[in-house]
Amino acid sequence: MKISVIIPCFNAAKTIAVQLEALAKQTWTEWEIIVVDNGSTDESVAIVKNYQKHIPNLRLIQASDRPGAAHARNAGAKVATGEALLFCDADDQVEPGWLTAMGEALLKYDFVAGRFDYTQLNEPWLLNTGIFQVQKLGLSQYEFPPYLPFAGSGNLGIKKALHEAVGGFNEDLIYAEDTDYCFRVQLLGAQLYFIEEAVAQIRLRHTFQDIYKQGKCWAESHIYLRSLYGITANKINTFGYLIKVLVYPIKIIFYLQNRSKFAEWLWVLSWNIGLFKGSLKYSQALRSKNDLSINKSSEVEIVTVN
Repeated sequence: MKISVIIPCFNAAKTIAVQLEALAKQTWTEWEIIVVDNGSTDESVAIVKNYQKHIPNLRLIQASDRPGAAHARNAGAKVATGEALLFCDADDQVEPGWLTAMGEALLKYDFVAGRFDYTQLNEPWLLNTGIFQVQKLGLSQYEFPPYLPFAGSGNLGIKKALHEAVGGFNEDLIYAEDTDYCFRVQLLGAQLYFIEEAVAQIRLRHTFQDIYKQGKCWAESHIYLRSLYGITANKINTFGYLIKVLVYPIKIIFYLQNRSKFAEWLWVLSWNIGLFKGSLKYSQALRSKNDLSINKSSEVEIVTVN
């Protein structure tokens, strides 16, 4: 079975060499690496082209016509020649044996996810925070419908035929597109299997500005994702988010001991701000769109926006 490893890339000049070095040491009978440039303005493309001299199975394609990792992954999947697709990220690092573990899993299953580890690419102060660190021991699961497990696209594998059957990643989602992808694949009837031996080292955001931006954007997309599956925020939810945004900053006095505590406080604040902004931005529009879709087909139980 041939495997295509797909890496979306946007301004990853500081990190992509680490990932390519790790991939160069992987082994499988027949495989390729596809780096999909999503409009980088730094030296990312030049670095990948330099690695093409040393990694013969490395391809570089352009997908700068639309921003977003979802679009880049879909573009990579379209040109992939493998029967199975593996997704990883340009700012992470797969561990030795990752490709073999994922490849062997895909010989048995149609949809798999590997393990996340955060210990090698992050400073201790980041590891000691309460910032989102998932997929270390197993799959994650949201508390809202369709109540299915999900995994991050930094360590995800799928048969290409199944990827095409589900229509790829939802390109309307800039964040949480991998969660939605996992939901939709499983709603087609495929089970998601956790492969503990396939490990990827994950890089967290290292600046307070990036931590704030990620928390806010993830929370906004969380509201959008819930809306896609029929759970829209009402006025009470929105008011509750606003109260948290107004009250939570008072707690900063308890989080000024060190960088770890401050980063944790900032993450929670940004998450609450994102929930509030997302409830204002998405809920009403998606409620109307979902109502229209439901009226067109009374047999649809879960409405998705593609």
